[in-house]
Amino acid sequence: MYAFAILLLVGTPLMLGSWWGLAWVPPMVAGVGWRAVREERALAMELPGYRAYLERVKYRFVPGVW
Repeated sequence: MYAFAILLLVGTPLMLGSWWGLAWVPPMVAGVGWRAVREERALAMELPGYRAYLERVKYRFVPGVW
């Protein structure tokens, strides 16, 4: 979901031809990343088996990057 949101945040201003919209992409992507990290912490504390999942899956958004 978050990976698609990042694509949507980048793609929408490009499709609309809005260069000002592209200026907002970096802060919005940082916000999505911050939200995802906080959500993973909460899931690791509350959801049984989620820590094992985190050990198996190394990359969350972009394979080989993050």
